[in-house]
Amino acid sequence: MVSHPPNHEHFDDQMVKMEVNLDDIPGEWLGYVMDLLFDAGANDVFYTPIFMKKNRPAVLLQLLCSQKNINRIKEILFKETTTLGVRYYPITVHRLERIFRRVPTEWGMVTIKEGIFEGQVVQRAPEYEECKKIAEYHKIPLKQVYAQVWKAIGQDNQTDDKR
Repeated sequence: MVSHPPNHEHFDDQMVKMEVNLDDIPGEWLGYVMDLLFDAGANDVFYTPIFMKKNRPAVLLQLLCSQKNINRIKEILFKETTTLGVRYYPITVHRLERIFRRVPTEWGMVTIKEGIFEGQVVQRAPEYEECKKIAEYHKIPLKQVYAQVWKAIGQDNQTDDKR
């Protein structure tokens, strides 16, 4: 593992988790709603398949956001989905310090994100959008770009540093 100075510390964010159960929404609307929620300031949006009363298949839409975005996000949930109610409650999100650095590949420099815990790199990930652009531009598999990035940072794959 790579050491970093001890000033790289984790931090806690006070956020809000919001959720709705959706048992009567067309599936194609979900991606549209997700985009709207991110545009409105959601930090994360995710869907989980669930079963509701009478064994009806449904989707649990959950998201994280800051307190200041609650009203805008409620408006989207009520206007753009079929929900009749929104649950939300405060949560604490414990985040790692993040460091961004650039590594060389045969197609140019690519940004990687490193997560630091107690001065040690415990997570690494190539920036997806940069890798995607390289893959599309050079008409090569995305996994080939990722392999080159892992090689550039001295790892065979994304899990080597996490054991």
